Formats: sequence, C-alpha cells, structure tokens
Amino acid sequence: MRTLLLLPLLLLGAMAQAADHGEALYQVYCVQCHGVQGNGKGVNAAHMSVQPRDHTDTQEMSARTDEELFKVIQQGGKSINKSVLMPTWGGNLSDDDIRALVAHLRRMCCTKQ
Repeated sequence: MRTLLLLPLLLLGAMAQAADHGEALYQVYCVQCHGVQGNGKGVNAAHMSVQPRDHTDTQEMSARTDEELFKVIQQGGKSINKSVLMPTWGGNLSDDDIRALVAHLRRMCCTKQ
C-alpha cells in the first residue's frame, strides 16, 4: 500500500527533473528565437520572416500534442507544415533530451507557476 502511495510522487519527481533538464536545454537551443521567457521574442525574432512560436500561449500550445512537439524539435518546422526556419535538432539532441524539452514546454505553457 505504501508503495502505491509513493509511486505518484516518484513519477512527479521524475517529470520535474526532466523539465529542469529541458529548461537547461531550452536556454542553450531555443532562447535565441523563442526568447528567455519563451514568448517568441528572442534576439533573432526581429530578423525572421515568420515569428517564432510563443511557448507561453496556453491555448496555442495546448492545441499541439506531445508527439507534434517532439517531431518539430527533432525534424524541424517543415515536418509539421510549419516554418522552415525552425531547425532540426535531432542530430544534436537525444530522444530523452527532446522529451525533456517537451516536458519543459508543457510546464512553460500549461502550469501556473
């Protein structure tokens, strides 16, 4: 019984750890376009013909599945019929790294901090 009570806490801890790793990756790979706050206003945004996604927009981000987010990070914007300016990161990031980024995106958009 005690194990059953601890399992959800362990899962929440693992998810938070993944999101923390995702936050560190986001700072390295994403802020230049999506901004430090994730609002799509990174230093490169002013020079882009298509503006980067606002990752803090709950409505827009909730419309995307985790699988779509994984795919666009791994294979780039063109893979989900979005901007070709979104690069492919699959050669730089492992699947676990991409899942951590997805967890961070979900925390950015969809949980009140």
